[in-house]
Amino acid sequence: MQETQNIEFKREWKDEYLKVICAFANAFGGILYVGVNDDGTINGTTNHSQLLEEIPNKSRDLLGVTISAELKYQNNIPFLEIKTPSYSVPISLRGRYYFRSGTTILELTGNSLNEFLLGKFGKTWDDLTEETFSLSDIDLNTIEDFKRFSSDRLPAINTETDPLVILNKLNLLKGKNFKRAAILLFAKEPQRIFKQAHVKIGRFLSDVDIVTSDIVEGNLFKQLDQTIEILKTKYLLSPISYEGIHRREKLEYPYLALREALLNALIHRNYLSTSAVQIRVYSNKLIIMNEGELPDEIKVEDLFKNHLSKPRNPIIADVFYKSGFIEGWGRGTLKIVDECFKEKLPTPEFESNRHLFSVTFFKTDPKTDPKTDLKTDPKTQTIDEQIIAIITYDKKITIPLIANKIGKGITVTKETINKLKTAGRIKRIGPAKGGYWQVIEKRER
Repeated sequence: MQETQNIEFKREWKDEYLKVICAFANAFGGILYVGVNDDGTINGTTNHSQLLEEIPNKSRDLLGVTISAELKYQNNIPFLEIKTPSYSVPISLRGRYYFRSGTTILELTGNSLNEFLLGKFGKTWDDLTEETFSLSDIDLNTIEDFKRFSSDRLPAINTETDPLVILNKLNLLKGKNFKRAAILLFAKEPQRIFKQAHVKIGRFLSDVDIVTSDIVEGNLFKQLDQTIEILKTKYLLSPISYEGIHRREKLEYPYLALREALLNALIHRNYLSTSAVQIRVYSNKLIIMNEGELPDEIKVEDLFKNHLSKPRNPIIADVFYKSGFIEGWGRGTLKIVDECFKEKLPTPEFESNRHLFSVTFFKTDPKTDPKTDLKTDPKTQTIDEQIIAIITYDKKITIPLIANKIGKGITVTKETINKLKTAGRIKRIGPAKGGYWQVIEKRER
């Protein structure tokens, strides 16, 4: 056995492990094995009779959770199997909320806790209403633009003249109140209520040296159009080429890929946060980032294949779908990769952590571009050398991104990393999430 999203091992029982049960209950349920080492071998328990009564009672009294605890044997060695179901209501332990993500127990606080509580009660941020907003705050020009955009998917909309009827059919009203999604999508000045709902663009010489910047406000439809236009006219080059007598201008990065990545950032960002969508333009790369990590069901490696679409703001996503801007099939990241492939650009990198999601576009291969200090040409270097070069450049890089860079599978990459750790060439400092890699220099004697 090994630890997974739904399995946790503990050598012995401690009351602090009630937070594991709490985390399982708040996530997808799971099994806690007591008397099992971290590597899955059985070390056994000595007080199992007492624990079989004590753990269910404490789970019930302190968590309000009903678990099943059973005594198991392997090679005549006793250990406990504690099964926790998933709960549809939020579960807390002494006022604290825990959640199981991968093999990690997270304590939810701040925006993460707010989002979790909304989800447990069947709500999303964009579904809540604002009483201070009225029809006079709606941008009627954006309503007309939407009618034009959505004419293919909503043919009858062209004949509708009442904006309230349109907004109601789009599920943007609750009684007489407007939902937050309506404000972000169709308001004249949504920043009056949601100051964080804007896009910041900056040109960077390095991670700390910024040359120029812009802030894009307005509703989401305007943010999309204006951000792309500012990138085209101010931040990105459009080299001219000729096909016969025909003049061609192409952006440094594919227009459709940039547009798709920006749409994803606007739709999936966590609007509970006070941070803006950021676009960082460097000499050799462009990064689009937004607050809000991937759902637990979707991993970074899934973005390179067909996967489920699970928007953080489903009402906003639905309106963009009806406008014809997105497909709603979880193919947006595939489109980004495909557009870069067509233009013979390196594969973009996707990164997700507890708070942030980002897409990085490259002009040249980061493995060979001297500006990135990565000399990892697979033709001349072993996999070991490539991984060490990548970690040297980015000590916080994730294993899926390392696998993507070297063009190998997750299993091969993990095996190589474990070999490098055993050989004392690299080591991991801190936990899987929040930690970093360290390359150990070899000193000559």
